[in-house]
Parts: sequence; C-alpha cells; structure tokens
Amino acid sequence: MKRSFRIKEVYVHIIVWICLLSIPITISTIEYGELRSNFLYRFMVNPLLLYSNYLILVPFLLLKKKISTYILVSLALLLLLNLLMRYVLPVDPIEEFERFVRRARMPKYRRFPHMVTAIISLAFFLLGGVLGLTKDFYKRDKASKEKESKQKETELQFLRAQLNPHFLFNSLNSIYSLVRNKSNDASEAVITLSELMRYMLYEAKQEFVPLIKEIDYIKNFVALQRLRLSDSENVNLKISGDYNNKIVPPLLLIPFVENAFKYGTDFKGRTDIDMRIEIADDQLDFHVRNKVGPYKKDLENSGIGLENIKNRLMLLFPESHNLTIDRQNGNYGVRLQLTLS
Repeated sequence: MKRSFRIKEVYVHIIVWICLLSIPITISTIEYGELRSNFLYRFMVNPLLLYSNYLILVPFLLLKKKISTYILVSLALLLLLNLLMRYVLPVDPIEEFERFVRRARMPKYRRFPHMVTAIISLAFFLLGGVLGLTKDFYKRDKASKEKESKQKETELQFLRAQLNPHFLFNSLNSIYSLVRNKSNDASEAVITLSELMRYMLYEAKQEFVPLIKEIDYIKNFVALQRLRLSDSENVNLKISGDYNNKIVPPLLLIPFVENAFKYGTDFKGRTDIDMRIEIADDQLDFHVRNKVGPYKKDLENSGIGLENIKNRLMLLFPESHNLTIDRQNGNYGVRLQLTLS
C-alpha cells in the first residue's frame, strides 16, 4: 500500500511538471519558433511557489490549524516572488509574454498589466495547496482503514476467545455425563472431541475456512451430543446443495446448534431438534428449530454464544446477512441467510 501511494505521487508530480513547462514552451515556440532558455528559468519561479505551499506551508501551518499565519505567509510569499519576477529577473520573457497576451485581445490586461502573471502564480500556489491537502487526506484515509482493520481483527479474536471456552465447557459436560453413567460411548466421545478441538486450534484461527470443514465440525458436534442423549431419535441434521469450493468464517453456526441442544433437551434426555443447511450458488440458508425444554436458563452465563454470533455477523457480513429468531408454541427457531465469499 505504501509503495502504491508513492507511485501515484510520482505520477502527480510528472503531470505537475508537464503543466509547469507547457506555458513557457508554448509561448516561446509561438513567438520565436524555438525554445529560449530565458523563458524557462523565468517560469521556474512557479515551481518554487507550488512546492513551498505543498511541502512547507500546508503541512506545517494549514494542517496544524495555524490559519492566520498561513494566510499572512502565503500573501507575503506571493507578493515577494511576483516582485522578483517583475523587477529582478531579466525582463525579456515578461515583455514577450505581455505582447502575446495583448495579441490575444484581452482589453482588461491594459489596465492591469501584471494581472495574468499574478493569476498564473496564484494558480500554481493553489495547486500546491490542493496537492498537499490531497496527500494528507490520502494518508489519513489509509491510517483510518488500517486502524479499522486492526480493530475488526481484534474484536474477532476476542469473540473467538469467548466462544472456544464456552464450547469446551459444554462438551466436557457431555463427556462427563457419559463417564458418570459408565457408557461404552465415552471413548468414542473423547475421540470426537479431539477432532473438534483440532479444528478449533488449527483451523478456526483463520479468517475464513472451507465450508466443508465447518459442516464436518457441526456433524462431529451433533454426533458427540447424540452419544450423551438417552433419546436422540428426533435429532435431525439435513445438509443439501454443493458446499465444495466455498468458504465461511469459522465457528459461525455452532452457537445456534449448541443452544438448540442446551435448551431443547428435557431432564430425561428427550430432545427434539431439526437442523437444515441449504446451499444454493453463493447463498447459505441455515435453519434450526427445537422444542423449548424445562432447562432453567442461567441468566448470568447464557447467551454468550448468541451475542458472539450477532457481533461477528455485523462485523463480517454487515449488509449481506439476515438473522431471524422466533419463539412460539413452545418452539425456538433460528434462520440465518447470508452470502458466502
């Protein structure tokens, strides 16, 4: 990005110098049929005005809000250099330039003989100011975007850090239930959890992961939950569509699945959950619906995953997602629609 800015700045300076040289070259060529050196050094005063404003006055006075000092110094510099051009430098080019202007039929010029040269000097001085302000705007915009990007990444890392322990506690509770009941499925649950943790440690650190890996993660999670449930007959997970060669932010859907198992299971282990993931082109449509069991909600610790996912969606898909949550007739439903990268 820094190199790109320098290249653009070089192009701007090339254009400026073309403009600076075009006036004396044009006038000298028209008047004499050749380029005379005295025309060139006479008009080289204009770059001094331009770069004085661009490199000194704008950054050290105008951008530091020293407006009065900037105006006074600018007027003094313009007056000084115009006097220098008129009375100190050789007059040959000036006289030729004045004759050129008179032949262009500018009647007002006869009353104000120095008007055109003064206007040209002012134009180059103002151009220096415009370049200085543009450069400052570009730098501020770049710094703002970098700050926004770093802030966004910091927030995402914080949200992931919140999510991972939350998931781990829930999974360990599931395995603890199997071990306590001396279930033969406990060893399989440990293996499944290791697969889940491997994904979280090595894959979920990335900003985006293949959608197929995220779906495998959800499948493993559901399999782990089924092992601990005494009645998982009504736990359904249906996946349709082509989800190869697509990417998605990691751990995006799992909080909804977690909450479905957490709040959709009664004290006897009966669970009624319906989950559907549909992919069509670049659109992902996720549904999860569960019956609300008698689980007593922990007002202090519940909803961490849900708040995480809302914040992440606002950061990653600010205008390309739609999240709907409803609760009616003893059912809790979530639908998430988003455009995949």
